[in-house]
Amino acid sequence: QVQLVESGGGLVQAGGSLRLSCAASGRPFNSYAMGWFRQAPGKEREFVAAISWSGGSTNYAAAVKGRFTISRDNANNTGNLQMNSLKPEDTAVYYCAAGKTSSGSHYYILSYQYDYWGQGTQVTVSS
Repeated sequence: QVQLVESGGGLVQAGGSLRLSCAASGRPFNSYAMGWFRQAPGKEREFVAAISWSGGSTNYAAAVKGRFTISRDNANNTGNLQMNSLKPEDTAVYYCAAGKTSSGSHYYILSYQYDYWGQGTQVTVSS
């Protein structure tokens, strides 16, 4: 089992920045790819960003590419999502997820590929 706890959400004005963190506990974090997803009211959960367990491979949704940066610190069992130039349409509950992978270069972009999920943290961007 891997337990994930997100933090860092909040209210920010458009154009501002937030840094989300995901603290992992349980099994060794360095054998899991990590992803961030978000869900806005009335919408499906959508992929935001993913990173391989080595940290060497990343992927971003088109809507956030160039504004968000995903990273991880395996020594401290944490993952981060740096969000810059935030827009009102980024408003959502953000979830981190962990998925077991045998390769340090693999990541996942589909929610069903992830085994563990955090409880989510609210991000609200005002216009």
